[in-house]
Amino acid sequence: MSSRSSSTVSSGIGFGAALAITISWSLHKSILWAIIHGCFSWLYVIYYMLNRQIN
Repeated sequence: MSSRSSSTVSSGIGFGAALAITISWSLHKSILWAIIHGCFSWLYVIYYMLNRQIN
């Protein structure tokens, strides 16, 4: 059971980084920003979603 949950967490982090990089690239068209946002992954995705709903 432990190995299953750790692989799920690992996959989730990878997906979050890919999603953050995709969103960042579509908005800024900058590799530097995409890398920075990829490092923050889910934090940037949540920030983007909250900011998008306000505007």
